[in-house]
Amino acid sequence: MAQPKRVPNLVYSDGSSIICDDPNLLMSGRSGFDAVALEAADFIELPEGSDLFELPGRLPIGFDKKTGALTLCDKGVAVAAQMAPAHTQLYLSSYTKKEKDAPTLPLFAYTAVGWLDGKYYVPAVRIDADIRQEPKSFDQEKVQESVKNLIEKFPDNRLLQHIGYNCAMTYYCPAARNFFLNRYEAPIPTSPACNANCIGCISFQPEQESIQSTQDRLTFKPTAAEIAEYTIDHLKSAPRPIVSFGQGCEGEPLLMWETIRDSIREIRKHTQLGSININTNGSMPEAVEKLCKAGLNSIRVSTNSVRKHIYEAYYLPNNYSFEALAESVKVVRKFNGWASLNYFVFPGMTDDSDEYEALRKFIRVTDLSMIQWRNFNIDPDWYLERIGVTDTGNILGVKKVMDLIKKEFPHITYGYFNPPIEVIKEKLKPALI
Repeated sequence: MAQPKRVPNLVYSDGSSIICDDPNLLMSGRSGFDAVALEAADFIELPEGSDLFELPGRLPIGFDKKTGALTLCDKGVAVAAQMAPAHTQLYLSSYTKKEKDAPTLPLFAYTAVGWLDGKYYVPAVRIDADIRQEPKSFDQEKVQESVKNLIEKFPDNRLLQHIGYNCAMTYYCPAARNFFLNRYEAPIPTSPACNANCIGCISFQPEQESIQSTQDRLTFKPTAAEIAEYTIDHLKSAPRPIVSFGQGCEGEPLLMWETIRDSIREIRKHTQLGSININTNGSMPEAVEKLCKAGLNSIRVSTNSVRKHIYEAYYLPNNYSFEALAESVKVVRKFNGWASLNYFVFPGMTDDSDEYEALRKFIRVTDLSMIQWRNFNIDPDWYLERIGVTDTGNILGVKKVMDLIKKEFPHITYGYFNPPIEVIKEKLKPALI
């Protein structure tokens, strides 16, 4: 994607969804608590399918073009971008709170955005070339028709109804819509319960909390038969298919490991095609081992940090330890499976020098296969306050950390999505899956 010839102008909203740029101010980016100067090389055009948000009660910060001074723009409220999937932010939207009681922002990612020569630009990289969630590739009428047809085919399957009516037709979940278009990765939500209390959980928030979950959580425990009924067809018929336990509309899938084990066994009785994956917090290594023995091909372990105190402050784990994450990754690698880290990128935290050193250690200890650099959907100020961080330390820069890790560990794959079995086998040669 084309880069701008210089740093774009700061943008602001009039509070009524009309966005303007200030020709006197260069935009800044936020890293941790600080507004920082950017370079033209940091930017790409705003990806198609991205959304722009105005940030109520917050004034944008930029740099005066004549003096270079950090300057508050009081013409309107700050603006941020929620980028389309496959893109990773390098800097957050830069602002200061105009009002002490400014509302907590909902659970989205808030990437810095600016304007130049008739285009919006964001400090970001395209981290994955996979087109599976390109917005233009979705035909919602075909999705709805497929939902109707599949539910008629399997009328008693509660899980299929949940994925169809809730995920694909209410929340427009890309994974669910892809499944109903018979392609890519089919979601398998399995657990209504969780053993963590993530402060930014997208499917459950306490009633007294200042934010709301972005979707409703699964309310029942599906059976192995319900899972196998639709996933077997997907693995047999879809190109480069994946089926994935662990979705945003559920709790922790490992709490349902027996059901998952039984469903994997049933699936593999009918087909050896495709990849079976689990997205998880990695809290139960013993369960992961049993799933690997049943036929699990890959794991994606989610975390906001590979430092224990930062992880625990966000996840608030119940009856499991931070160390379990690394153990679960090691188990999958022991079975020569594919192991990814679903790494929530927060500029100023992810690229802290201490975090970088911890990531290097995590990779060495676990023999990690992949890092999925995913944007963190959370209000930056709320997050830092809730985890008790007041100083983000020595910041290296997100792009620099990416480059340093790749240089030291060239085998590590970077991306945004779980890879299909064809990619896994190619990457893990000469070992056999």
